[in-house]
Amino acid sequence: MNEKLPLIELKNVRKAFEGQTALDGIDLKVAEGEFLGVVGPSGSGKSTLLHIMGGLLKPTGGKVLFRGENLYEDLKLSDYRRSVGFIFQSFNLLDELTVLENVILSMVVSGLQGDKKTALKALEKVGMHERCNAKPSTLSVGERQRVAIARSVARDPLIILADEPTGNLDTENKLKIMGILKALNEEGRTIVVVSHDLFTLKVADRIVELVDGKIVREVAGNGFSWRS
Repeated sequence: MNEKLPLIELKNVRKAFEGQTALDGIDLKVAEGEFLGVVGPSGSGKSTLLHIMGGLLKPTGGKVLFRGENLYEDLKLSDYRRSVGFIFQSFNLLDELTVLENVILSMVVSGLQGDKKTALKALEKVGMHERCNAKPSTLSVGERQRVAIARSVARDPLIILADEPTGNLDTENKLKIMGILKALNEEGRTIVVVSHDLFTLKVADRIVELVDGKIVREVAGNGFSWRS
């Protein structure tokens, strides 16, 4: 029996900006349905790695494969990006629109039909459907992050990539957000979360640690501890 291909595979991926190395020979496989955590200090290359995996940033060298095909050479990037949902620390919500309108707009921008029913269902998944007519400026920080997740979920992505999704949150809201992401993973979505916060990544199946653009170790999610 042939071994199942990883959903995403990075082979000797390198990225440099103006002569400064951000990623230095990354080899990484992400299985379909896996919840992967990536930890490391600021400047370790976490966000760069996420953007390359999401089809937003072409590597300087190496290959990024999606189901065995070269993402930056053989695939149409716009089609691939439709299968990816991004969640950012800064939320990127439009204050002039309601919560519901923000979710619908993300669907339309992605080339999908922006129907109200699908948007409300996504908001219900994150417990925000009752605030659908509110403006983002009236929401708490944790509520805005949940709306940002709903905006991603409404597009029905195969992969969710989250960049420091709990960075601005207190402990209670951190747990809520990671619980939502874990539930989405249990539905079959592949999740990759980058963070400097080890506490929030205990729900991950596997954690890799980046230091100076290199993977220095990987462990099971509940087996990770910082080295002294």
